[in-house]
Amino acid sequence: MPAPPRWKVAIVVGASSGIGEAVARRLAASGTRVALVARRGDLLRALAASLPAGAATVREHDGRDGGAVPAVWESVEAELGRPDLLVYATGIMPAVGPREYSFAKDRDIVEVNLLGAMAWCDEAALRMESAGSGTIVGVSSVAGARGRVGFPAYCTSKAAMDTFLESLRNRLARKGVDVVTIRPGYVATPMTEGLGLPARATISADRCAELILRHAARGSVDVHVPRLWGLVALVLRMIPSFVFRRLTI
Repeated sequence: MPAPPRWKVAIVVGASSGIGEAVARRLAASGTRVALVARRGDLLRALAASLPAGAATVREHDGRDGGAVPAVWESVEAELGRPDLLVYATGIMPAVGPREYSFAKDRDIVEVNLLGAMAWCDEAALRMESAGSGTIVGVSSVAGARGRVGFPAYCTSKAAMDTFLESLRNRLARKGVDVVTIRPGYVATPMTEGLGLPARATISADRCAELILRHAARGSVDVHVPRLWGLVALVLRMIPSFVFRRLTI
């Protein structure tokens, strides 16, 4: 007889592609019922059709619309039951030219990567604290370790997300709710396509999803995946600013 799933109902925000899609597939395969949430409904519906019958439901949602989160959550709960896992895996990283300074682009990044995460995690915290159990997973990035030349707003959004998740974790530490920060290194996804990532240092979205769910099940606190990226981040933080600003990473 197969073991029962670690979580009964999960909401995966950013499930239309990349890491979020891989996480949703693994959860559905384990027996968890999954709400697939993202902006691109056509991709969500195709994903849901490829999963076991009744394993998933679809909710179209723009990560910039934080005000809609309570209603989306309530609709999921009414259909599937109380969610005991939230995975916030959505994010954008548009190309930034070397002489480009675009507030409009920066605002979109912060609204999706940070404010969207805050809206969903706040809703999860409120409901899971009341229930006395649950797991919140925020998919951040090793990019949050330093302010890199190429992606200023993206690095900022991930650094701020890390701090927010830590604060949330500290608030919920004695409430029965786990808050897990995941900081992936190089992952092969549509978002990173064309960046020329070194193949030997890059993992698949499915492998990343496997590691995310393993750490979430353990109630890990703050982890890099793979773990080697924790050492990379430590080295990056130790580089003096006058040296780091000369680098092109």
